[in-house]
Amino acid sequence: MTHPLPPARPPRFRVAPLTEELAEQLSTWRYEPPFDFYNWTSWQVMLELGMEFGDPLVRDRQYAAVLDESGAFVGFAQFFPLLGLTRLGLGLRPDLCDRGLGVPFVKAIVAEAIRRAPSDEIDLEVHTWNVRAIRTYQRAGFVITDTYGKQTHTGLVDVYCMCYLAEDGL
Repeated sequence: MTHPLPPARPPRFRVAPLTEELAEQLSTWRYEPPFDFYNWTSWQVMLELGMEFGDPLVRDRQYAAVLDESGAFVGFAQFFPLLGLTRLGLGLRPDLCDRGLGVPFVKAIVAEAIRRAPSDEIDLEVHTWNVRAIRTYQRAGFVITDTYGKQTHTGLVDVYCMCYLAEDGL
């Protein structure tokens, strides 16, 4: 008699400080088109211009590393504080995309956002063409609440604002 395999346990992630070493690694991640829009500029330029996590104060206050159970650097999160709202930015390491890790990855980041600011609402912005991310965010408890144009380094793009709806157990 054969026994069915137990269901696979979802991967577990933890949020940790984004050190300068990890930030430099993050700046080298390269996504394939059309996701290459999310590639960062070089670490040297980020440091020289004090851009995003190239600025030590911004890095310490807003950015975090996401690590897997073995301690490997698998992604990042940004917790951008607004009045009564935490806006998330996040990215999974390019070689880990499309492997079913998205929902537990997003849920770990949401849990950290709640820990940091329990009374805040949580939202994020996503390009309307990024169906892969939109589906992941929906499965993690987000809903589309608005659509608007946003100015980016490549020009005006359409984005959805997606808000997190609290789930039991998170």
